[in-house]
This record gives sequence, C-alpha cells and structure tokens, in this order.
Amino acid sequence: MPGGGGGPADRPGGRGGARSWPVGAPRPLVVRGWAPPASPYGPGHRGVDLAAPPGTPVRAAAAGRVTFAGRVAGRGVLVISLTDTGDPPLRTTYEPVRPLVDKGAEVTAGQVVATVDTGPSHCAAGCLHWGLLRGTRYLNPLSLLPPRILRRPPSRLLPVFGVPLP
Repeated sequence: MPGGGGGPADRPGGRGGARSWPVGAPRPLVVRGWAPPASPYGPGHRGVDLAAPPGTPVRAAAAGRVTFAGRVAGRGVLVISLTDTGDPPLRTTYEPVRPLVDKGAEVTAGQVVATVDTGPSHCAAGCLHWGLLRGTRYLNPLSLLPPRILRRPPSRLLPVFGVPLP
C-alpha cells in the first residue's frame, strides 16, 4: 500500500468507515502520482491525478462534512473533513469540480458530491486532482484506500514464439 507519510498519526488506517475511489469503476487510471515536495513551498505534486473527462461524477472517498465548496483561482474546489480521523481531521480535496453539495453538508463514502469541471487543467484529456491533508501537511490520498481496492489483477505472461533457444 502506498505510504501516507511519517508516523501512525499520518496514516488514515481503518478508522472512518468505508472508503472508495472518487472516480472510475472499478479502478481509475492514475495519470500522475503523489510526489511530496522536499519543503513546504518546494516543487512537487500534492495529490494524485485520476483520469476523468469533464462531466464525470465525483464521489466522496470517505464520510465527512463539506468544509469548502467554491472557486479558488478560477477552479472549482471541494474540501471534505473526514469523520473520525483524529485531530486535526483528515481533509480530502477535489479539483477542478462543479460541487453538487454545499458547505456544511454531511456526506457518505461513495456519494456523488461533484462533477469534473471544464476549465484550467494540467491533464490534456481531463482529470480529477485528488488531495489529502492533515492540518497543513499533504499526504498521499491513495493511503485512504484499503489494500483490496488498490490491488491490480495478477500479471499474465504470454508465450513468446520465434525466439531461438540459447
């Protein structure tokens, strides 16, 4: 399972109930992975980009309360503080989106909370940027998902024909 950062306080673990991918079924393509910066203001990628064209429904990855639903720098952003994840609570972020829920709304894991919006995006075919924070520290959002969801099917080797034996 991809790491979520330092010690146990940074690992979302088994608390907080059900967890799910915010887009795609059964598993979206991860266009760009998490690459934490070396310093708070350094270069890096503070989340993961999941392939999702505009109009794709976005689901809450876990249960919580919407703490922000609006625009930041011209992009639609949704932030959900997750239930039973410690103090300060974990927060998931989704962008660019068109929120379908208001600030203060309680949401459940898997509930449609937004749609991927058109607008500025660093993914040519469209994507959802999914982030995770505890306080001001960014964590790997893939650490929210249980290992059974993250597993890929086993690789299958195909026979190779026409290669001479050594």
